[in-house]
Amino acid sequence: MARKKFKKFTALELMLSALLLVAFVITIPILVLLAKESLESTDSGTSAPSSSVECPVVNERERINCIPDQPPTKATCDQRGCCWKPQGTISMPWCYYSTSYGYQTEGDLVNTRAGFTAQLRRLPSQSLFGSDVDNVLLTAEYQTSNRFHFKLTDQNKDRYEVPHEHVQPFEGSAASPLAYKVEVSKQPFSIKVIRQSNNRVLFDSSIGPLLFADQFLQLSIRLPSTNVYGLGEHVHQQYRHDMNWKTWPIFARDTFPTEDAKNLYGSQTFFLCLEDASGLSFGVFLMNSNAMDVVLQPAPAVTYRVIGGILDFYVFLGNTPEQVVQEYLELIGRPVLPPYWALGFHLSRYDYESLNNMKEVVERNRAAGLPYDVQHADIDYMDRRKDFTYDPVSYGGFPKFAKELHNNGQKLIIIVDPAISNNSSLSSPYGPYDRGSVLKIWVNASDGVTPLVGEVWPGRTVFPDYTNPKCAEWWAKEFELFYSQVQFDGIWIDMNEVANFVDGSVSGCSTSNLNYPPFTPKILDGYLFRNTLCMDAVQQWGKQYDVHNLYGYSMAISTAEAVKTVFPNKRSFILTRSTFAGSGKFAAHWLGDNEATWDDLQWSIPGMLEFNLFGIPMVGSDICGFNGDVSEELCRRWMQLGAFYPFSRNHNGQGYKAQDPASFGADSLLVNSSRHYLNIRYTLLPYLYTLFYHAHTCGDTVARPLLHEFYNDSNTWGVHRQFLWGPGLLITPVLDEGAEKVLAYVPDAIWYEYETGAQVTWRKQQVEMDLPGDKIGLHLRGGYIFPTQQPSTTTEASRRNPLGLIIALDENKEAKGDLFWDDGESRDTVANNTYVFCKFSVTQNHLHVNVLQSAYKDPNNLAFKEIKILGIQEPGNVTVKHNGVQSQTSPKVTYDPNLQVAIITELSLLLGEAYTVEWSLKISDAEKIDCYPYEQGASAENCSARGCVWEESATEGVPFCYFVNDLYSVSNVQYNADGASANISLKTRIYADAFPSTPVASLRLDVTYHKDDMLQFKIYDSSNSRYEVPVPLNIPSTPSSTSEGRLYDVVIKRNPFGIQIRRKSTNTIIWDSQVLGFTFNDMFIRISTRLPSHYLYGFGETEHTAFRRDLNWHTWGMFSRDQPPGYKLNSYGVHPYYMALEEDGSAHGVLLLNSNAMDVTFQPMPALTYRTTGGILDFYVVLGPTPEIVTQQYTELIGRPVMVPYWALGFQLCRYGYENDTEISNLYDAMVAAQIPYDVQYSDIDYMERQLDFTLGPKFAGLPALITRMKNNGMRVILILDPAISGNETQPYRAFTRGLENDVFIKDPNGDIVWGKVWPDFPGVVVNDSLDWDSQVEQYRAYTAFPDFFRNSTIEWWKRGMKEMHTNPLRPEKSLKYDGMWIDMNEPASFVNGAVPPGCKDSTLNHPPYMPALESRDSGLSSKTLCMESQQVLPDGSLVRHYDVHSLYGWSQTRPTYEAVQEVTGERGIIITRSTFPSSGRWAGHWLGDNTSAWNQLKKSIIGMMEFSLFGISYTGADICGFFQDAEYEMCVRWMQLGAFYPFSRNHNTIRTRRQDPVSWDAAFEDYSRSVLQTRYALLPYLYTLMLKAHIEGSTVVRPLLHEFVSDQVTWDIDSQFLLGPAFLVSPVLEPNARNVSAYFPRARWYDYYTGVDINAQGEWRTLPAPLDHINLHVRGGYILPWQEPAQNTQLSRQKFMGFKVALDDQGTAKGCLFWDDGYSIDTYENGEYYLAHFSVSQNTMKSHVTVDNYFSGTNSLKLGYFEIWGVGSVPITNVSVFVNDTVITPAFNYNSTTQVLTIDITSDNISLHNFSSLRWTSAL
Repeated sequence: MARKKFKKFTALELMLSALLLVAFVITIPILVLLAKESLESTDSGTSAPSSSVECPVVNERERINCIPDQPPTKATCDQRGCCWKPQGTISMPWCYYSTSYGYQTEGDLVNTRAGFTAQLRRLPSQSLFGSDVDNVLLTAEYQTSNRFHFKLTDQNKDRYEVPHEHVQPFEGSAASPLAYKVEVSKQPFSIKVIRQSNNRVLFDSSIGPLLFADQFLQLSIRLPSTNVYGLGEHVHQQYRHDMNWKTWPIFARDTFPTEDAKNLYGSQTFFLCLEDASGLSFGVFLMNSNAMDVVLQPAPAVTYRVIGGILDFYVFLGNTPEQVVQEYLELIGRPVLPPYWALGFHLSRYDYESLNNMKEVVERNRAAGLPYDVQHADIDYMDRRKDFTYDPVSYGGFPKFAKELHNNGQKLIIIVDPAISNNSSLSSPYGPYDRGSVLKIWVNASDGVTPLVGEVWPGRTVFPDYTNPKCAEWWAKEFELFYSQVQFDGIWIDMNEVANFVDGSVSGCSTSNLNYPPFTPKILDGYLFRNTLCMDAVQQWGKQYDVHNLYGYSMAISTAEAVKTVFPNKRSFILTRSTFAGSGKFAAHWLGDNEATWDDLQWSIPGMLEFNLFGIPMVGSDICGFNGDVSEELCRRWMQLGAFYPFSRNHNGQGYKAQDPASFGADSLLVNSSRHYLNIRYTLLPYLYTLFYHAHTCGDTVARPLLHEFYNDSNTWGVHRQFLWGPGLLITPVLDEGAEKVLAYVPDAIWYEYETGAQVTWRKQQVEMDLPGDKIGLHLRGGYIFPTQQPSTTTEASRRNPLGLIIALDENKEAKGDLFWDDGESRDTVANNTYVFCKFSVTQNHLHVNVLQSAYKDPNNLAFKEIKILGIQEPGNVTVKHNGVQSQTSPKVTYDPNLQVAIITELSLLLGEAYTVEWSLKISDAEKIDCYPYEQGASAENCSARGCVWEESATEGVPFCYFVNDLYSVSNVQYNADGASANISLKTRIYADAFPSTPVASLRLDVTYHKDDMLQFKIYDSSNSRYEVPVPLNIPSTPSSTSEGRLYDVVIKRNPFGIQIRRKSTNTIIWDSQVLGFTFNDMFIRISTRLPSHYLYGFGETEHTAFRRDLNWHTWGMFSRDQPPGYKLNSYGVHPYYMALEEDGSAHGVLLLNSNAMDVTFQPMPALTYRTTGGILDFYVVLGPTPEIVTQQYTELIGRPVMVPYWALGFQLCRYGYENDTEISNLYDAMVAAQIPYDVQYSDIDYMERQLDFTLGPKFAGLPALITRMKNNGMRVILILDPAISGNETQPYRAFTRGLENDVFIKDPNGDIVWGKVWPDFPGVVVNDSLDWDSQVEQYRAYTAFPDFFRNSTIEWWKRGMKEMHTNPLRPEKSLKYDGMWIDMNEPASFVNGAVPPGCKDSTLNHPPYMPALESRDSGLSSKTLCMESQQVLPDGSLVRHYDVHSLYGWSQTRPTYEAVQEVTGERGIIITRSTFPSSGRWAGHWLGDNTSAWNQLKKSIIGMMEFSLFGISYTGADICGFFQDAEYEMCVRWMQLGAFYPFSRNHNTIRTRRQDPVSWDAAFEDYSRSVLQTRYALLPYLYTLMLKAHIEGSTVVRPLLHEFVSDQVTWDIDSQFLLGPAFLVSPVLEPNARNVSAYFPRARWYDYYTGVDINAQGEWRTLPAPLDHINLHVRGGYILPWQEPAQNTQLSRQKFMGFKVALDDQGTAKGCLFWDDGYSIDTYENGEYYLAHFSVSQNTMKSHVTVDNYFSGTNSLKLGYFEIWGVGSVPITNVSVFVNDTVITPAFNYNSTTQVLTIDITSDNISLHNFSSLRWTSAL
């Protein structure tokens, strides 16, 4: 563009400037005084208006300004009859309209064919600006279903109306049906437009009065949303408008675009309003070309204040923002289709000074290999700046230059300005002026005859009146004449606001009310004719006052006509500066004479997006800036962004340094970066050209705001530093100086990096993109197909190159796209159907090329030669079908498995012809989902019957039969605030019937966002009720999550069906079941999911050899079974739960709430597959994000762990095989004599009579007395009960007889008891132990019935039996005063398979069609348990099959047993259960079952405990020294050391093995045991506090190191060490003959527990000495451990002194806490009967922070005795003070500078713990 170069000022100019400055200085005080007057004229700021004025009650945000023309004063407000209320800033109206303003409707509405009319009469009120119109006519038209038109005109007098080229009077009838309804209020008049679908008011003028005067018209509109976009032309610094009292003047003006709210080149009165996240939107357009203000206010509301014409409004409704734009452009005219070459890169500058310089620029950019299509010529090419001339000296070879450009495939665009020099004489004629004068086509002065003379570039000028048809003819002729000299290709029309270098004319302007109207909008400089024409100048369309804003529009129309003359068969190209609504039908636009600043770079994006709303999508700003010298960095970043402006032109101003790319150096970073991104632009030109086709035919935007595609995401509503090309290309530029990282928003879709094709993990989140100096962010949206073409340096060359496709697959592996193609330049190719239009679609590994229009044949025989597919598994077997017939081609596939990008080459898909390209997906071994998981029956034939592929593999574990097709489709996917849902349907039964059992054809998926960190998804048969697990979970009654707070997003995917859960903070996909193989048959349900890493923990109960699951083809079964631990043997409990780590250390947990027999297979994809035999799929996911928080969230879901009594943390002894009570008594006495700490004695089933529950055998007649003796000495007793009840008793057996009476036993469908055999013997038999087991079972074991613990009657029966066992009503001497109960064999176990003969009756249930990978798989599900057809009864009376609830048996027994213990004993008690299910930990602890005395069991016990920590059962441990086989001495020593730190610490073994209790070996063993158990007992206060935290917070007690140190990946695999809580590290010896141990110390400070010495190991492995009498224990710096002197049992130890071991961290700080209660009462925490204190250390001071102190009193206070401070430093300690209440004690202390341990003994000071306040020590420094 041409613009005046800044010049030096003359002395006169400097003097005038000084005078202006003086005037300014004088003005400021005057304005201050005015403001002061306005304030002083108020009465306390709230004076009421005169009594004649009625003021409405108006929210301050809804006030409409009554004094828009001057600073407000109360006097002016009163004069105008308005309401005065100063409040807030001056931008908020202090004076607003009273109720007397406006109009009222006279009579009723009059219906017309198109709508209705109404007559309005002005209400009596003051006249603001004179010449009010009393009678106004409202004309309303229902023009289309989505477009409403109304206008307000003078009823008695014609007024100026815009003579729009495209918008013609409506001649049709009212549309029907309508998306809107209209309401008119009569007094005062207002009009509302309401959306029919939701009754939302979109347009409501009742917020302010209608004002209609000759030169002041006003209408205000209340809006439903603040999401307002559009209005122009201005510099809007953001795309979404700031609604906080902003006034935007609209009046075409030649000025620089700056941040000030000033009017620029064009007049665009349209705005769009996004209503909400549904996408519903509407637009408002005022057809008015007069000067105006548009005021935005926070009501939200918009006010139009116009100084002439009429109020002519259109309201457009759309379901999306994009549809609103389409509706608007349908009215005003859709954009012109640019020639293809215009989409190339353009170069320009004002004043090359000579043609040689221009040529040099062209040549150096060609030489740099820069794609470059168009050279512009600014006014410097002209002869003395005169249109239709060229400078014969400086540009003497201009015609030849144009031809040279053409020869090189380039184009020339010339500038023309409207101002025509009137300097013509006989001696020096100027033809254009002379010919125009003859035709009288100039704009005339106010007399209508004399041409108005101004001054522009050529000097004195006249101005063509383009509204005069003769002028258009003249204009075309002049172009035709000039083209005969210079063969230009396009026309750039500038200065057409219209610009004038003098104000009005060389002779000035009259003082008429047109030049000086009563109201002037807030335009630049404050008067209308500034730098333009007088407002009373005359054109054919009207006075300049009315048509000024149409000058550029009319010039564009005339230029378009001229183009038809010059280029009768070609489109050419028009670029205009001044625009009006509809200009885009004829011309492109650039954003004006910007500055070379970073601000201008940023502002170009909102400007570009706004002009796409206005229907001028061919838009861009001057790349690198017009005014000012640009820096290399700014220009480089601007070239990167400008490469993606629809109109891409580098242009700068006169006198500034060159900024064409090559000017920075042929091999500069700028050139290389520019070339790179322009090559990408040229590659994508087919896509861009197709977008322009859609704009031309449908009104789509090209450069598209993110909100147009992602309106349901409020984060996109304000994005203005990024944009899209169409729907699919996301462009993220660098807009700040020095930046190489950009905060960008990535919307909710799959996105791929353009340059690598790699899928990014980001989705629906703000991210920090790394964009170094040569990069801009480019991302392709999944689901779209982008037509491409091999680039070249010009479009003429590139259009000859091969085509291609980039296919970016979405989450459903689908994509779509299209291509418009014609010759690129012919006129009216769309109207004449001379083009090709193809639609592309990809679904199910098929690319379909469908041709909808093929009337154009490209002369280059173009073909698609390359297809790039992003986000795909490796494709193979590519075939091409041409018109349905397979082609004999052999396409080549190149695949990058890391990027998941496939490139298919050696293709030739001819443009304009239909093709199908098909491929199969190569499935790597790691990705194969097993289609035939049960090897029995697996064959190629049976595999094929399932629609799967048989391919044998030499790799162990890889399935031979694997899926290649999916079985189910997805429909009706719905998302809402609380979740999502979908219908899942079986595609065909052909393959599904070949899978086990009957397929379920119709399924339902429900996803519920329960909490921000927890969700559920459930897949079930919506037509038929199926079994669901009756375990209650703690989920909100209504979802409590919010879209902002949720840690996750969920997407339901198709092809194949899957659910994807994404962690929003990292974009990690934590669950992705979009893998093949989903199956939902009646008795076989399968679902697989990809995993985010190989780090997965959990699933049980099965003995695992490592804490982390091995994902290399391992299958683990889950079904409760009486099965001693063994590799891959399903054991006692079922926990279908896992915790997984993500690559960054974030963690999540997944529970499948399903109790049917199942297995899970892990594979190295990484992935896992669930296969279950019934029920439904009911998943719960918790999001952490840390492992410890995951456990807390999981236990919150299933229930927190039980709070055990203090004594239960003591050491416990048990043995199956005590001969009599004397043996137990002797053991007890020996333990006491050896002074080995010991709290609990067990008796296994030996105590019973013939193993009958609730009985006492004769050999144990003394047990009641022994129990009393032990308990009197502080001991506790736990006894065992099994569920099986003998039914063969010859003597009365109340357990059975009552059970019959109360109907408590499990029965078969015929109502008969299901009989098994367990431990009870037949009465009166002598068991021969020498017989084999099966013979013993057959001959000696009684028939047993199994209580159904689901029944309420069973619970009462069970509790009664336990009560009478504790307090025998018939034989009190047989009362067994137990303190806890051990429930065993509750899988339930049976010694026969299913039932005694004749056995089970339903073979399908006992041997289901799919038998999971379980122990005794061939024996069926009833192996060692009950028949699966057995029936149980839920508390609500509903029947369930044992097949479904088998694994819940132990769970169902646990709670009533726990309740019974508490009801019977009146104390807390403890339950130890063998069979568990999620939530069992609420009532019980668990031991790890009947293990073996073997070294490998030590490590496995650590793994098992850590797993049960994940499962929410914190009170766990293994049988110390092993249950089966004789224990070996050294192993038992090491196991005693390890077991001393099990939460549940019990030594237990079986009958007929050697004793292994501590006093059964030798004195040394006793010493070892005593020592380590004293350590345990000392730490019981710490352990008890951990148990409390587990109970109330769900935290782990036995804690994997990764829970505390997840950032240290070494810890992710450590399972030979563990923590107790956060601070106590146990590193046991786990191998024979070892006298040292390798231990890992994560990054923290660690102290040796025994010495308190810092070991100086952080983040490293250490080999530690471990003699036989030693276990390595360490304390983590930063923690305080409460401890207590040990004793024989906890009753005694709890009376000992309490101490603290304080381990300081590197900062000298530490923290800890202590929970204390009586140790046995029920619900002490829940009832507040406890003491809880937190302790902290910093700056050499330890403080006590007591949270609750409701336990200690004078009689039961706990005495504080010791402090050990570790890591205090090497500076000597000089003083220690202990603060107790208000007393200071100075105790003796010991400080060791070598160990840096400070020891303080205050046992003699009689300090109660709860009175302790603080401890302080000081050093010598």
